[in-house]
Amino acid sequence: MNIDEKKKIVEDIRKRFSESKVVILTDYKGLDVEKINELRRKLKESGVEYKVVKNTLLVRASEETDVSLIKDSFKGPSAVALSCDDPVAPAKILAEFANDHEALEIKVGIMNGNILDLSAIKKLSVLPSREVLLGNLLSVMIGVPSAFARALNDMPKRLLNVLQAIKEQKEAA
Repeated sequence: MNIDEKKKIVEDIRKRFSESKVVILTDYKGLDVEKINELRRKLKESGVEYKVVKNTLLVRASEETDVSLIKDSFKGPSAVALSCDDPVAPAKILAEFANDHEALEIKVGIMNGNILDLSAIKKLSVLPSREVLLGNLLSVMIGVPSAFARALNDMPKRLLNVLQAIKEQKEAA
């Protein structure tokens, strides 16, 4: 690989680092090609990129981005999972895959300028997906006005019941 190709790779990765909401660094040592391809397929289905890149190129690409905070972790066989949309998806997929395949090691991650250690990534992985959270928010937003409308609709009925009871009471007296 010549120097121009390396510069293009570094620029491409730097652009992806700056656009990503979350970057998770993994060690894939011990995984065969079939397992790595399976992991890539699962990640790609969720819109997550999984790149295996030389550590020296990762260090250069991380300059001037938040990822530079974890550049000391670029040691050994490293691959990065990048997500521009859903920060939960890569954490969830990588955590599940690491549970099934002990050879995959989740090293560290970065999200919004904050370093994520393994425990933070696991906590992130148990969060519901973006779609589920948006659905919950929508149901709450719809639920409050609906309940208010039902309460307003119920008021005339209650008033009518009270008036009917007063009428019956006066007729009985």
